[in-house]
Amino acid sequence: MRVMVLGLRGFPAVQGGVETHAEHLYPILVQLGCEVDVITRATYMPKNMKAWQGVRFQRLWTPPWNGVEAFVHTFVGVLYAAVKRPDVLHVHAIGPAIWVPLARALGLKVVVTHHGPDYDREKWGAIAKYLLKTGERLGMQFANERIVISNVIRNLVNKKHHCDSVVIPNGVSLPEIPDSKKTLQEFHLESEKYVLLVSRLVPEKRHLELIEAFSQANLNGWKLVLVGAIDKSDAYCKRVMAAAEKSNTVILTDFQTGNALQELYANAGIFVLPSSHEGLPIALLEALSYGISTLASDIPANLEVGLATEQYFPLGDVSALADSLRNFQSGKIPRAKRENLRNWVNEKYNWNDVADKTLAVYQHAAPTKR
Repeated sequence: MRVMVLGLRGFPAVQGGVETHAEHLYPILVQLGCEVDVITRATYMPKNMKAWQGVRFQRLWTPPWNGVEAFVHTFVGVLYAAVKRPDVLHVHAIGPAIWVPLARALGLKVVVTHHGPDYDREKWGAIAKYLLKTGERLGMQFANERIVISNVIRNLVNKKHHCDSVVIPNGVSLPEIPDSKKTLQEFHLESEKYVLLVSRLVPEKRHLELIEAFSQANLNGWKLVLVGAIDKSDAYCKRVMAAAEKSNTVILTDFQTGNALQELYANAGIFVLPSSHEGLPIALLEALSYGISTLASDIPANLEVGLATEQYFPLGDVSALADSLRNFQSGKIPRAKRENLRNWVNEKYNWNDVADKTLAVYQHAAPTKR
């Protein structure tokens, strides 16, 4: 089956939930016999990057204007797909899904994955929110098949658009626990003596609330580590940087990947996800795959992961988060408990299962290409 993918910046090692999802999913689909071409945005991918782990990349022009790059790039990508005629065009996210009616009019079989109601993100203005809501409506109504990454989103799609969808959650690949601690040495960190958040530096991730809660918790000898790309021209990033500069216990590492990110996950004392908006949080699943203690805000997408009650705190309640941090700084987790946690998340959220279920959706969308 020939699959073309649209709606993401690119991969590997490109920050973003959709990008991480695609980075894990499509190499497995190649192993299952699919021919996969991913349409990537030129500004995020080097010119000489033609393929990776069997996935082919088609690097198309992207306008250098924030807020419209995805809109324009997806339009160009749909036209490109119409020329190449894949068996299935897989569109990720509700913004790019605004062009699904055009793809259908051009005779393409379209699968859309709804990764979350992006119009709820705090960064978007009224026009952007309108376009995202329009993309959600058109994508859900005109797609041949719809995938959602959580039951929360499935219920939303059913209620708002009266459409059925298939729940295929994000996954994890059970990692090897690294022995090296080079990255910890670089940032002057002590194993299991720091709180970790891995995310984009955007308002809905609530970094400022975490910094305040960490300060209130007053964990003796601990540091707070925030991993995510820093855009020094962005207003929110400036606020996070200013808050971090007021304390010598808050570390901004910038974007990390590969072994450096593995070290930071594996040696964290507590992983915290205080966000107000998620689809199904890959970073939280990744933290669980290392067997570390985790805390998360009590939004529906985080609750769906299925952590213990005491691992959730009320969204936006800085004092409650500070109390939770104090309660969870109890020291090393026994090896057996870590392995049980790793096995649990691997059984519940597995990329091989995600790929099998995604292929089944493709075959339903294009039944003559089984």
